[in-house]
Amino acid sequence: MGLSERDRRIARLAVPALGTLAVEPLYVLVDTAIVGRLGTVPLGGLAVASAVLGTVLPVCNFLAYGTTARVAFLTGRGDRRAAASVAAQGLWLCALIGVPLAVALAVGTRPIVAVVGGEGEIAAAARTYLLISCIGIPAVLVALVGHGYLRGVADTRTPLLVSVVANVVNLVLELVLVYGLELGVAGSAWGTVVAQVGAAAWFVGLLRRRLTVAEAPLGLVGAEARRLLLAGRHLFVRTASLLATMAVATAVAARVSPATLGGHQIALQVHLFVALALDAFAIPGQVLVGTLLGADDRAEARATSRRLLQLGLLGGVLVAVVLVATAPVLPTLFTHDPAVLDRARVALVIAGLVQLPGAVAFVLDGVLIGASDFRYLQWSMVVGLVVFLPFAVAVPAAPSLGIGGVWVGLLAWMLARAAANLARYRRGSWLAVPA
Repeated sequence: MGLSERDRRIARLAVPALGTLAVEPLYVLVDTAIVGRLGTVPLGGLAVASAVLGTVLPVCNFLAYGTTARVAFLTGRGDRRAAASVAAQGLWLCALIGVPLAVALAVGTRPIVAVVGGEGEIAAAARTYLLISCIGIPAVLVALVGHGYLRGVADTRTPLLVSVVANVVNLVLELVLVYGLELGVAGSAWGTVVAQVGAAAWFVGLLRRRLTVAEAPLGLVGAEARRLLLAGRHLFVRTASLLATMAVATAVAARVSPATLGGHQIALQVHLFVALALDAFAIPGQVLVGTLLGADDRAEARATSRRLLQLGLLGGVLVAVVLVATAPVLPTLFTHDPAVLDRARVALVIAGLVQLPGAVAFVLDGVLIGASDFRYLQWSMVVGLVVFLPFAVAVPAAPSLGIGGVWVGLLAWMLARAAANLARYRRGSWLAVPA
C-alpha cells in the first residue's frame, strides 16, 4: 500500500529536517575531536567556551521558530509578499540583537569565563575561543532566520544543503588551521566562524532573491518585528526552563558521585542524539499546521497533526526498544570504568522509556509552534521544570536513589510536558490561536 498524500507531504519535510538536525551539532563535535588531540588545556578551554555559547545562543531560537510559524501562516493565506517581509524583519533583528550580544560577550569574556569555572591556562584558552566566536554570533542568528523562512515555505532541503556544506568547510578549515598552521584553539574558533559567516552569506543571498521576487519591503516593519519579539519573550522562558532542567539534573548527578556524573553524561548525550529522530516530526508540524491555519483549513490541520502524532509515537516506540535493548552494551563505546558503566546502563533503560512521552511532547511542540501558541508552550515547559524539582531535592538528600532517581525525575519531567501539550491539543484551542 502506497503512502497517502498527507504522509508524502510529511516525509518530504521530515526526512531533510532529520538530516539537518543531525548535521547541526557537528560543529561542536568536530571542534571537540580536533581540539581534544591538542591536550587537556585546549579541550578544557573549548568546554568552558562551549558552555557559555550553548547557554546564550539557544535563547535566540525564536528567530527560527517564530519565523517559521509566521511565514507558514502567511504562505497558507496566499500573502507571499508579507511572508517574504517576515524574513526581512528577522534579518533586522539579527543586527539589532546579534551585534550588541556579540559586543557584550566580547567585552565580558573574562568575568563570564570566571563565572563558568575556567581557571589558569584553561581560562585563557576559553577566552581565546570565546572572543573569536563572538564574531560569528550575528551570522548564527542570520542562519536561524534562513532556516526559519525556508522551512516556512516548506523547503527543508536547502537548509540541509547549507548545513552540510558549512560543516565540511568547517572540518577542512580546522584541520588546516589547527594542525597545518598550528594555531591551536584559536584555529578551531576561526574555522567555525568562517563556516558560520559563509552559511549566513548563503542564506542572505537566498533570502534576497525571495524578497526581490515577492517585491517585499526591506525596511523595518514595526508590527512584524514586535510579533517576532513577542514570540521571543515566550520562547526565552521556555528555553530557559529547558536549560535549567538539564543543568540541575547534571548538578544533582555530580553531587552523588563522579561515577554517577559520568553515567548521566553518557545517557544524556545519547538521549539528546536519538531525540533528533523524534524532533524531526516537529518541523512538519510547524510548517503544515501553520500553512493550513493560514488557509483556514482547520479540519486538515487537525487531521495532519493527528497523523504526525501517530507517526511520532511509532518512532518513539522504536527508539525506546532500541535504547533499552542496547543499554547493556552501548555505554562501552564511551568508557571502560565499571562504576560508570553500571550507572549508564540504568540511566539508558530509563532514557528509553523517556522517548515514549518524548514523542508526544516533541510532535505537539511542533504543532503548537505552527499555531503560534508560544505563550502556552512556555508554561508547559515551566510546569515540567516544577515537576522535576522535587527529584532534584530528593536525590542529594538520599544519595542511594542515585542515577535512577535523577532519570526517573527526567521521565516525570517529560511526562508532564507531554500531558500539558496533549491537554492543549485535545481541547482544540490552539486551532483558534491567531497567527
